[in-house]
Amino acid sequence: MATILIFAKYDDLAASTRYRFLQYRPWLKDAGIELVIEPLLTNEYLENKYNGIKINRLKIILSYIRRLSLVLFRRNFDLVIVQYELFPYLPGFFEKLIKLSGKPIVYECDDATFEQYYAHKRTLVRRAFQKILLSHKLESLLCSCVLAICGNKYLEEWASQHCSHTEIVPTVVDTNIYKIATGSPSRTVAIGWIGSPSTFQYVAPISDLLNDFATENDLTVKIIGSGLNSIGFKSFELIDWSEQYEVQHIQEMDIGIMPIPDDPWAQGKCGFKLIQYMACGLPVVASPAGVNSQIIDHGINGFIVNTEREWLDALKELTADSDLRQRMGRKGRQKVEEWYSLQVQAPRVTAMLSNILEQSIG
Repeated sequence: MATILIFAKYDDLAASTRYRFLQYRPWLKDAGIELVIEPLLTNEYLENKYNGIKINRLKIILSYIRRLSLVLFRRNFDLVIVQYELFPYLPGFFEKLIKLSGKPIVYECDDATFEQYYAHKRTLVRRAFQKILLSHKLESLLCSCVLAICGNKYLEEWASQHCSHTEIVPTVVDTNIYKIATGSPSRTVAIGWIGSPSTFQYVAPISDLLNDFATENDLTVKIIGSGLNSIGFKSFELIDWSEQYEVQHIQEMDIGIMPIPDDPWAQGKCGFKLIQYMACGLPVVASPAGVNSQIIDHGINGFIVNTEREWLDALKELTADSDLRQRMGRKGRQKVEEWYSLQVQAPRVTAMLSNILEQSIG
């Protein structure tokens, strides 16, 4: 059995690890490929970060040392996948060390990681990173890769400047798990959002709008995974995220939302929230940033909105018409089944990696 070593940024608490790697494991195993995931940062790190607990810097340093040891000395694998980068915020020299393995390298990303260097909020830090410490570190890594797997077109266009073979693989869901809820729930209409404490900042600008609209129309706003215990809005229901109940919570929504600013970082987002909602048969309302406009067919499976007036108009139309919600939800589900499902993408990913292994191992 061939072995693929994955240098992931986070352990399995992170959606990027679960949905970009772990859910492909059974498909790859059937093709004679074993996945071994080595995260840089642990679940404890993420839990502390999300709960506002001070990060233990010594543990981070030890994590970097452990990764350096793996890069330098581990050789019992046939192909290596680097997610985002090997050593965040360290000079590009460290990224080049992965070439010492002599094994094929695949680059994998579903976020515009490069923007943390090119668009850092502090000018002095940005210039130092770009011109002194980190100049072209990711580009140099990409030049050493036989394949770059990117979550959307924006990321693929960037990667293709430095890697000769690129493929777009969206972040997808297993449609055998993400299903349309059965039955007709006798409850108030629920507008819902799912995410993490770091992405809840995108909901904040329309929180007042959502609360006022929900209060006036006797609706509920379900917020999953914000990390907040209280927000001061009586119409908001704050729900702790858990992998076990993630799908169930989405199925308890009637409309899924994804507000996001139109900035360079957002261009790298893969619209995963929308895919989760649509797989569960929800109509969606989202900002026009990044890949959102490609996932949403405006007026067919959801609405692309920009201004507060547009947000209100879309929410009013959907909350007032259950038949419209069902029609749009079915269209969204259909689109997920056609392209944004594990059932479609797993054979593609398996073929890509199998071809590289066949050429390498012979």
